[in-house]
Amino acid sequence: MDYRKYISNNAIDIPPSGIRKFFDIVAEKPGAISLGVGEPDFDTPWVCRDAAIKSIQKGYTQYTSNFGMPKLRDLISKYYKLRYNLVYSAKNEILCTVGASEGIDLALRTLINPGDEVLIPDPSYVSYRPIVTLLGAKPVSIPCSIDNEFKITLENLKKVVTDKTKVIIFPYPNNPTGAIMEKEDLEAIVPFIIEKDLFVISDEIYSELTYTKKGHISIASISSMKERTVVLNGFSKAFAMTGWRLGYALAPAEIINVMYKIHQYAIMCCPTASQYAAMAALENGFEEGFSTILDMKEEYNMRRRYLLHEFNSMGLKCFEPKGAFYVFPCVSSTGMDGEEFANTLFKEKNVAVVPGNAFGESGKDFVRVSYAYSIKNLEIAIKKIKEFVNSHKK
Repeated sequence: MDYRKYISNNAIDIPPSGIRKFFDIVAEKPGAISLGVGEPDFDTPWVCRDAAIKSIQKGYTQYTSNFGMPKLRDLISKYYKLRYNLVYSAKNEILCTVGASEGIDLALRTLINPGDEVLIPDPSYVSYRPIVTLLGAKPVSIPCSIDNEFKITLENLKKVVTDKTKVIIFPYPNNPTGAIMEKEDLEAIVPFIIEKDLFVISDEIYSELTYTKKGHISIASISSMKERTVVLNGFSKAFAMTGWRLGYALAPAEIINVMYKIHQYAIMCCPTASQYAAMAALENGFEEGFSTILDMKEEYNMRRRYLLHEFNSMGLKCFEPKGAFYVFPCVSSTGMDGEEFANTLFKEKNVAVVPGNAFGESGKDFVRVSYAYSIKNLEIAIKKIKEFVNSHKK
C-alpha cells in the first residue's frame, strides 16, 4: 500500500532528528561512552520528588487549570522578577506547557502563517526548523561562526531579512554551541528588529546555566522588546527535571491567549504531579537562594573549563562556551568534517559525540560534546579522543 499519498507532504519531507538518528546506533553498542545526551546527570532534588509523591498519595491526580495551577504561575512570575527583572502577570501572561518543547510549537503555531519566513541561528537546536516547515512557513538560517562566538550579529541579520520575515528565534544560551548573547550584543540588533517589525521567540531553557558574572540577559528585558517577545523556559535543565516535562511561556496576554487555546485542544493541561514538583523547586529556591541551581552550576563550570582546555590542547579549536552544558570543538584540523569524525571516533574508540551538522550547515566542521557527565567519565572519554586525534593528525 502506498502510504505516501495519505501522509502530509510537509510531514513526510522533514528529516529525522540528527541527534536521535546517531544515538539509536549508539544505543545498540555495548560499553559505548556517550557524550551526547543533553540531560543533567544530577537527580531531581528530593524536595521536588517528595512533593510529587505526596501529591499522588493525597489523590491530587485530577486535571488542573489549562493555564497551569495558579500558585505555580504566581511562583514563576516571582521567579522571573527576581532573576531577570521581568514582570509578567500570573493571571494572563503565563502559560504552563509540557516542556519548553511544547512552548516552541505553541509559539510558532500562534505567530506563523503559511509563506512566512522565520529566522533561526545556525547552528541551533534541532526542533525549530521542522516545526516551521510543518506550518507551511520557511525556515531561514542566520549563519553564525566561531569567529564571533556563534552570536547573531547585525551584519548577518541584515543579510537574511526579507519582506516575508515575521519571526526570529533567539536560542540563547545556545544548544549546541554554548554561546550566549550579552546585553551589548542584544542592544546592537534590537533597533533593527523593531525597525523590521519582527516578533521574537526567546528560548531561555539554559538561562540558569550562564557562566558570566552578569548572568543571563533576556532580550525581553531590553527596552521595547517585552511587548514583541515570547519567552520560553522550563524546569528541565536548571532543576534536573527533564522527564517531568514541564515548561512555561511568558508573553503579552493577547499572545498567551491564543497559545492557551491551542494548548487546550492539543494537550489540555500539564501533568499534575509535575506541577507540584515544580512548585516545590521554586519555593525551595526562594528560601535557599537557589542553592541547588548554584551547586549544579559550579560543577558544570568545572567540567566546562576542563573540556575547553583539553580540546584546545589537542588541536581541536574550541571557543569558550559561556552557557548551557556543551562544548563545540572544530575538528577540521583532523581532515574530517564533524560527521566523519563522530562516526569514525565511535567506530574506533566506542566514544559518541554528536556531529555538528545535526544542528545546521554552519556546524558541519564541529561536534557537540555534552559535559552533563561526571568528571571521571569525561576524563576516560578525553583520553580516548586524544588517542584518536593523534592517530589521525594530518
